[in-house]
Amino acid sequence: MPHRRLLLAAPLGLAACGSLLPAQKYTPRTIWPLQPPPPEATAATGSGKVLLVRAITAAPGLEARGLQSLAADRSLNVDYYNLWAVPPAEALTQNLITWAQASGLFSAVITPGSRLTPGLMIEGELTQLLVDLPANTARAQMSLLVIKPSGSIGGFAQPLAQANLTANEPLQGSGPAAQADAQTKAMAGLLSQAVAQLARFAR
Repeated sequence: MPHRRLLLAAPLGLAACGSLLPAQKYTPRTIWPLQPPPPEATAATGSGKVLLVRAITAAPGLEARGLQSLAADRSLNVDYYNLWAVPPAEALTQNLITWAQASGLFSAVITPGSRLTPGLMIEGELTQLLVDLPANTARAQMSLLVIKPSGSIGGFAQPLAQANLTANEPLQGSGPAAQADAQTKAMAGLLSQAVAQLARFAR
């Protein structure tokens, strides 16, 4: 019987020990916007082409929302606690629409499914968005394709320009806030270059 009492008491002892373990500290997640404001909007004349913006795709590894940084050993860290509000490629697509509208180059900026007939199309892939910590620099890269749609049923679209765009931005300070700010400015650099490519064919 004493042996049985000992066995019954063991779970109670383990529970008491468990209550003495320190509670794990809760670390909240922080959500960062990825919305670089465009230059001051220019009033559209209405004489420009209709621009169709297709969704920018994400290169492998960029589907995640976590802020990315490159360490000194060139290993990639994806932050679990600091996230973009939306996946970066999705943010780039929406920003491209906003910047194209603000440019005043086009009579309309549309997305797939619109009933308007586009005179110009743009598509691309986001290939890099991270902070290179040893270089103290945020880096953003994308591939871009500007296309003239077919003007007739059964016709062929015509590629007008293909470019690999790169933008770098110095990291001002340390920590997630500085990293998010630098990457947002680097994306603004990509958008500025993309609009400059579109301007060549807007009229």
